[in-house]
Amino acid sequence: MLALGLSVLARMLWMLLSDNGMNLVDLHVYVDGSASVGTDRLYDFTYAEKTPDFPLPFTYPPFAAFVFYPLHFLPFTMVAIGWLLATVAALYGVVWITLEMILGRERLREPAWRVAPIAWTAVGVWLEPVRTTIDYGQVNVFLVLGAMLAVRSSRWWISGGLVGVIAGIKLTPAITGLYFLARRRWGAAMFAAVAFGLTVGISYLLNDHEARRYFGTLLGDADRIGPVGSVWNQSLRGTISRILGHDVETGPVWICAVLVVAALAFAAWRSLGPDDRLGTLLLVQVFGLMVSPISWSHHWVWLLPLVLWLLYGPLREAPGARILAGYWLVTTLIGVPWVLSFFQPTIWEISRPGVLAWLGAVNVAGVLALLVWVIVSGRRARAAIPEAERADVA
Repeated sequence: MLALGLSVLARMLWMLLSDNGMNLVDLHVYVDGSASVGTDRLYDFTYAEKTPDFPLPFTYPPFAAFVFYPLHFLPFTMVAIGWLLATVAALYGVVWITLEMILGRERLREPAWRVAPIAWTAVGVWLEPVRTTIDYGQVNVFLVLGAMLAVRSSRWWISGGLVGVIAGIKLTPAITGLYFLARRRWGAAMFAAVAFGLTVGISYLLNDHEARRYFGTLLGDADRIGPVGSVWNQSLRGTISRILGHDVETGPVWICAVLVVAALAFAAWRSLGPDDRLGTLLLVQVFGLMVSPISWSHHWVWLLPLVLWLLYGPLREAPGARILAGYWLVTTLIGVPWVLSFFQPTIWEISRPGVLAWLGAVNVAGVLALLVWVIVSGRRARAAIPEAERADVA
């Protein structure tokens, strides 16, 4: 508890005392942009006070603006501090559910494990995806917690409802629907689509003009979200574009890469044990991060549950598990995209020296290694199960 308290205190002091600690540019977009939700100018809003080279627009669905709308009535400093504390609390929830899915509820309450969620939350605060989420005032940790709560619940209407609502706030969590399909939770998958549809319907009901703009013309416009080639974009499209020196867009090169990743992810999923719900969820989420046109480094909060799964999950004894966990811990504690960002000429210029382009593939390379490792290790583990036990599991 002391370690977590010191981590939170250090982050808060950094926020309050450093020159750039209160940048929180995305939180400004949420708060200031949502104030325009009742007008026809929601998607004309930009925030440029801290980002003059790229005025930040409101890029989320209209439903998100309705969710954020009450925040603009409060002093921004109060919102910022509350956002930090709520983010840490949500991160603790993510760690707790992750360990609960691995160890079981009863074992997690044993004295030997009781401190683990606190300790890992204290570490997680300093991993780059969480660190930059806090720096920008982003919503990522809340979305990860929502997805994990959805998976944790056995009630189809809670699971589907949560995923539908968080997808209505930000589209990327919709990939969690693949988890429901993989686990044959048909009711949850269908209700997730229904709940998301309701958020769209509410958007049209409350602001038809901006809903038509977003779902009619703005949806899918990656250039509006940000510079695809920036090293902060750790998706397949961003990585391949930097290596080739131009935006590959969603052309043949990107399609081929997506098909390769999809095949590896499917094979990795088939190699998991039948009861490995967390492993399935993590494969779905890293697949989503890879194929999304833009996956900023702060979107990769799922790497913390992934590290815990590698260290404590069913494949923890497989050769290479600790190496992969160490890879993600080292690269996220250092913040490789953050380091490389000092060497890119501008966020807009895609072409760069080869060494920088290949170092910028840190997340994509790690995911590809992970998928191959899961395929090999999972199949070995399943082959080691006695034939009678495999028949019972089947």
